[in-house]
Amino acid sequence: MFNKILIANRGEIALRVLRAAREMGIKVVVAHSEADSQSLPVLLADEAICIGAPPSAQSYLNIPNLLSAAIISGADAIHPGYGFLAENPQFAEMCREYGIVFIGPTPENMYSLGSKAGGREIAAKSNVPTVPGTGILESVEEAVAAAEKIGYPVLLKASAGGGGRGQKVVRSSDEMRTAFVQAQQEAQNYFGDPALILEKFVELFRHVEVQVMGDGKGHVIHIGERDCSIQRRNQKLIEEAPSRLPEELRQEILAAGVRLAKYVNYQGAGTLEFIVDPEGNFYFMEMNTRIQVEHCVSEMISGLDFVKMQIRIAAGEPLDLQQEDVELMGHAIECRINAEDYEKDFRPSIGKVETLHFPGGPGVRVDSHLYAGYSIPPHYDSLVAKLIVHAPTREEAIDRMKRALGETVIEGPGVKTTVPFHLKVMDNAFYRRGAIFTNFVTTRMND
Repeated sequence: MFNKILIANRGEIALRVLRAAREMGIKVVVAHSEADSQSLPVLLADEAICIGAPPSAQSYLNIPNLLSAAIISGADAIHPGYGFLAENPQFAEMCREYGIVFIGPTPENMYSLGSKAGGREIAAKSNVPTVPGTGILESVEEAVAAAEKIGYPVLLKASAGGGGRGQKVVRSSDEMRTAFVQAQQEAQNYFGDPALILEKFVELFRHVEVQVMGDGKGHVIHIGERDCSIQRRNQKLIEEAPSRLPEELRQEILAAGVRLAKYVNYQGAGTLEFIVDPEGNFYFMEMNTRIQVEHCVSEMISGLDFVKMQIRIAAGEPLDLQQEDVELMGHAIECRINAEDYEKDFRPSIGKVETLHFPGGPGVRVDSHLYAGYSIPPHYDSLVAKLIVHAPTREEAIDRMKRALGETVIEGPGVKTTVPFHLKVMDNAFYRRGAIFTNFVTTRMND
């Protein structure tokens, strides 16, 4: 087992990894930017090393500085969290070259699956259906030609990333040039890679994803699926597990996810994302070769600790859990609490948190790096907390979430959060009866 892990990330995921490592008796080094010098992970770490200025390109995406921090601190391994360099195979390769274990998939896994283009190719080889689309686009002219062949509307997507970043819906050739440049710039800013692919845009669908865990030795299991259909601009806002798919369709999607992961001898935690249309057809979208923001809902229904599983697998321990050993119980819901003003079109909100109270009680979990006195920086993603609840049924989970949201207080000059939005969703009749597609926010929030 590792003696010391360097966390190459920030915010709630850095704190999540720190807590798991500490419970395993592993020392933690947190690499941080100047803007995060007073963040909770930094304050709680055994060691903290500043790796650069606030912009991500100078800190959390700065591979030489991160590797130097690991070497100087004597870390055995690096946990990349999610986002930033979590799905960067070059970073994983450089860790290997310097004798540092990358806690995640192998570089080979990421090269084959980590990009959306590679994932589509592997899906075809493992007999998993995909949405009509392309490989990596070389130019906007190629994108226009492909879109005209496939038929508008289409979706431009960053090949190297996820989380809705670098995605643009394009409905005509006139829109393509501007959308292409914007998507490229966003992909470069968030993932350090401007490569784009193009897919047919399915207007109405549910977003369902399969959580897998593999040991890199041929053994892969799934830990259920999640419904992530409540989104805004391709970014998830609420996730729940399990989905409410018919059991036969659910088992087909779970089997497809495991089949694809086994094809590449997958190592560590991964998520396979699928589109499910109203007729019950499903299509593979992409694989996120990392821990997901929403992994917590699957932990709540399974009783497993995915971060500890990641660490043990990376340390060479076998995945001794068999598929029949995975028991999924009850229903879990996660609300992503962002520093955004819902009443002003989710405008980013920054400021100093002066009053803070998180809920408690049975079946309630909060993952957050906030504390009273913490100043939310303007440089990064707006996620400041994840509120997760678990209950025997979906109806009880919704009622529990509504209660927990009502107890949540995050206040300070200029600080607004998406708590009011989530409360409105919990009272929405369409949401409560499970009539959810990815257009929910734009079509159902005013009903």
